[in-house]
Amino acid sequence: MTRTLLALAIAAAMWSASALAERADSEKPVNVESDRLTADDAKKVSVFEGRVVVTQGTRILRADRVTIRRDADGFTLAVAEGKPATFREKREGTADEWIDGEAERIEYDGRKEFVELFVNARLSRDKDEVRGNYISYDQKADFVQVQNAKEFTPSPGREGRVRAVLQPKPKAESGPRPKAAPLDLRPTEVPGSPR
Repeated sequence: MTRTLLALAIAAAMWSASALAERADSEKPVNVESDRLTADDAKKVSVFEGRVVVTQGTRILRADRVTIRRDADGFTLAVAEGKPATFREKREGTADEWIDGEAERIEYDGRKEFVELFVNARLSRDKDEVRGNYISYDQKADFVQVQNAKEFTPSPGREGRVRAVLQPKPKAESGPRPKAAPLDLRPTEVPGSPR
């Protein structure tokens, strides 16, 4: 029973640092379902295997295998693996905006509040989406980087381009739109040039 409680406590810590998710989620219980659980109290490692589903409030993580470690300072390091591993969480302060991600491997560093997605990675928010073989997300800085590989060195003819779809944001409706000034297409006269 102690191992199961340790594993659940570690799983709860995995979710608690997410800067984008609803704050109320971190106060809700963590539910973990899997076919197998192996927990090593001495090494502070728990491994959930087989159709793993971790939920906490609006957050949900699905993977074939989730390995969770706790470092000496109590921070969580988690690795989710699957074909693909996926996650979804509701953004704080929005009516209906969600963050969705997937990759063959998702790594989370609780100390740095940093998420990395490896191999066939995709991250979307609302209707915006980025794809690449490596996506890093710094939750503290709200900074995303997408590359072909973690150690990216540009080279001619390299396969696996980064893809992004960014939707235009609707403008606030506040009455009739002002008419745009007509474009002035006359050539600009440069001083000292012949006419």
